Amino acid sequence: MGTIRNKLIIICSILSHILAKHIGFAQNISAFFVFGDSLVDVGNNYYINTLAKPEYPNGIDFRKGNPSGRYTNSRTIADVIGEEIGFEDYAPPFLAPNTTGDMILKGVNYASSGAGILQATGAFYGERISMDKQVDYFAKTRQDIISGIGAIAAQALLRNSLYFLGIGANDILFGESRSVFDTNDYVDEIISNFKSQLTRLYNLDARKIAVLNAPKVGLIPFERDIHLCGQACLSLQNRMAMLYNSKLKNLLEDLTENLPGSTFVYFDYYAVTEDIINNYSSYGFENDDHACCEVIGAHGGLIPCISSSQVCPDRTKYIFWDPFHPTDSAVVIGAKYALDGGLEYVSPINMRQLANS
Repeated sequence: MGTIRNKLIIICSILSHILAKHIGFAQNISAFFVFGDSLVDVGNNYYINTLAKPEYPNGIDFRKGNPSGRYTNSRTIADVIGEEIGFEDYAPPFLAPNTTGDMILKGVNYASSGAGILQATGAFYGERISMDKQVDYFAKTRQDIISGIGAIAAQALLRNSLYFLGIGANDILFGESRSVFDTNDYVDEIISNFKSQLTRLYNLDARKIAVLNAPKVGLIPFERDIHLCGQACLSLQNRMAMLYNSKLKNLLEDLTENLPGSTFVYFDYYAVTEDIINNYSSYGFENDDHACCEVIGAHGGLIPCISSSQVCPDRTKYIFWDPFHPTDSAVVIGAKYALDGGLEYVSPINMRQLANS
């Protein structure tokens, strides 16, 4: 994509955000519910027995520099989307003790670092909240809402809420050991599991559902360092991600067609991450392949961001925060494509249109 077009998308999104502050885009959205992995986790993993707990300097730029439960220097893509559609507070982690009462009426975050669509994904981290368990937790939240405001009001609230799913990347990353002979069967297993979980969400009154596809994982600092593949990296994960993404798009189109009143939005995060990396300078970045928070590795990709890591002084110049995750600056760009992008990035409508539908 050209420099002018990229800048126009961002400028239009900023103007839309300013208008949202005045006319209240969230007026058509009752609550914002988030499901996923470390891309959108906001602290659930602090309450389970897992190795995947983001310590400082994760969150170095988040409010008062708190670790915050996020694998980034500041906000997640779900945080930014929530802000853009008019919510003043971020959806809180489901497992936090104070996520109760009226707070849940504005939405809850069920995401868990290390989790995947498949139950087995991320097992070496210890505990994690896989997608099916996240839906179980949402069912509990739904029941709590019904108990609080009644079944009719709860159904209206839930059907007018926005649901954001950022999950699947770990299933692709951790499937690296698969041979080319069983890749298709493995992806089919992921899609089959995801279909059942998305159908469960629909049966629990979810109607406006946006799903991220798998990003171009083969170009993250971790993959660059362990494979020494550089810019020309064409790893199994990228091929697997493209296969998964194709089948995911077909699945979401099928669900929208066959589940009355539903809209399943497909966000092509693979295309967005590829565009940002290929045209990084046009977005204002100076580094497209190195982790800002690093310990060791040619690309800083061999060890996660920990207390002994070195942190780049200007996070706005880096695409990657750590070996796996984007910086806040890259997150904002991705969120704006999700909200206002054209059909080449988000279909059948973008998330701002979904929120106002």
